[in-house]
Amino acid sequence: MSLNLSKLVVEAHEKNDYDSLLSLVPYAKLLGIECLRLGDDMVFRLPANKDCIGNPMLPAIHGGVIAGFMEHAAMLHLLMFMGTPHLPKIIDFSIDYLRAGHYRDTYAHCQVWRQGRRVANVAITAWQTTQTEPIATARVHFKVDEP
Repeated sequence: MSLNLSKLVVEAHEKNDYDSLLSLVPYAKLLGIECLRLGDDMVFRLPANKDCIGNPMLPAIHGGVIAGFMEHAAMLHLLMFMGTPHLPKIIDFSIDYLRAGHYRDTYAHCQVWRQGRRVANVAITAWQTTQTEPIATARVHFKVDEP
């Protein structure tokens, strides 16, 4: 599988179409996560979905959906840019909710702080209207060596 996964990553970069990679992760597919390549950066998009509302009074997206979106964005970012030939495995995840995630499209940007032979540390920022007003930030550690 690792050879096929590496090939899929190369093809996705060439075509600038990441749907084939997203379809490998069932939860990412369920949420409808999309990837938008902007130069050297990758922005992940979580489209507004009524099934993801946790607080119907605002309405606001469920915090677990926001966390799952951010975690999967980090995992996919590592897969796409760090040369891991397999899906990274999560070690730990920490999130800070800063604002309500209202019922609208949500975006995430990832930054790899450190990648060693065994572990990678990724920071994720999620926002809705403007990137300077994040709704959540998170940190995640992944095991990146061969399973």
